[in-house]
Amino acid sequence: MDRATGTLHQDWLAMSVPDRKQEPSAARRVAVVGGGITGLAAAHRLSELLPHGQTVLFEATGRLGGVLETVNTSGFLIERSADSFITKFPWAVDLCRRVGLTPQLLPTHESGRRAAVVRNGKLHRIPKGFLIMEPQQLWPILTSSVLSPWGKLRLLAEPWVARKPTAEDNTALDESVASFATRRLGREVFERLVQPLLAGIYTADPQKLSMAATMPQFLESEAQLGSLLRAQWDRKRNRKEDSQATPESGARYGMFLAPAGGMGSLVEAIEKKLKVVTIRRGTAVERIEKQDSGQWRLAFSTQPAAESFDAVILALPGPSATRLLHKTNADLANQFDKIEYASSVVVSTGFRRDQFCQPLDGFGFVVPQIEARRIIATSYASEKFPGRAPSGYVLVRTFVGGALQPELVAQSEQDLIELVLQELSSLLGIRGDPQVVDVARWDAAMPQYHVGHLDRVNRIEQQIANQPGLEIASNAFQGVGIPQCVHSGEQAAERVADWLCRS
Repeated sequence: MDRATGTLHQDWLAMSVPDRKQEPSAARRVAVVGGGITGLAAAHRLSELLPHGQTVLFEATGRLGGVLETVNTSGFLIERSADSFITKFPWAVDLCRRVGLTPQLLPTHESGRRAAVVRNGKLHRIPKGFLIMEPQQLWPILTSSVLSPWGKLRLLAEPWVARKPTAEDNTALDESVASFATRRLGREVFERLVQPLLAGIYTADPQKLSMAATMPQFLESEAQLGSLLRAQWDRKRNRKEDSQATPESGARYGMFLAPAGGMGSLVEAIEKKLKVVTIRRGTAVERIEKQDSGQWRLAFSTQPAAESFDAVILALPGPSATRLLHKTNADLANQFDKIEYASSVVVSTGFRRDQFCQPLDGFGFVVPQIEARRIIATSYASEKFPGRAPSGYVLVRTFVGGALQPELVAQSEQDLIELVLQELSSLLGIRGDPQVVDVARWDAAMPQYHVGHLDRVNRIEQQIANQPGLEIASNAFQGVGIPQCVHSGEQAAERVADWLCRS
């Protein structure tokens, strides 16, 4: 799947690369501020488009990759944030191909592509074929122990629920995930399945999370066919079903890939390709100003002399980008500042397999808010991909905090470890202490796509368009996943290259 997607994307890539004859006659200087995956993708794309230019990548810390960080401890390969990326979008797969990482990409273990959900303190399998908000098969749902008889009947009534009125241009009106899911699927399905599954992706408050920004396909299904179930039946009639495919639950695990050496391998592979890019670690940009000459002046906290560039790409977390933008464009900064962020903690723990009272089933579990527990979800990292734990051991990653429990993120590292161990002992029956522990705290790292998010993004993009030579690449706009981050960085680089060629 990944190779096919990457091959199709080559046509797009070829079309998007300006003719080399259009490259600026004089070497132009471009600054990329931020060395996370978005900034790395931008710098790499600039190296392809402007090989004779002078691209400088500034990273405030001593390490590239941003939240992507892989740690090897006592034979455990620990991901401190994202552990894989989805192939539904081609951009991450294509970048892996261009930096030579494709041979190292691994799919998830096919036999374990399912997940569980907590109900009354016990783990229950998520019904086969239930993906986020899409019941692809009814029988597994009707026989599931996750929902009550009333919850199942309410779900079956979904085709007869009146559709929400559309706008004058016949597009679906935005609403919160909680409102949409409860209205169409019923409160129990929302609370027991939709809310916990989405919490594992966005760490968000579903009462505020925007349908239009996160799952527009379901709004479209309702607008066009009046029902999610009816839309699913219609898709089945119009495509050949693979009778050999094993239905997944919770997420499309078959569409996820990870480098054998962890996500840090992607960062290293990109860095090796940045031969024509100057990388300055430990260099924090303190101020950015537009000069009368049309160039952009960057001032730094770590060096007295400022530097001028023909173009700048800001690839920073929202709060950091907002701070730099205030003196350049206050209106743009204010719009950016309205995007809220959530914090979370990833606690990774390694155990001997015999410390579990019961065999692990699937790739992990999610926790509904109504269960009133102190964790969002737990992923069995070593069950998803090979090489994540030594033989006879298990690596699990537990997520804490998010928009619904922000107070937990402020706890001490030791308190967080004890919290997670108590929850794992209760839900998985783990006995004894972990062999290895790692705590990764991510403050204000996850943008929250609240209702009206797309309108705000449109206003931000209009403001950016009025600042020639300035681009912003961010996961705060069109998607929080690694492919969307890569795409945002590459699009910013392409716009800069195009502008430099024309100016």
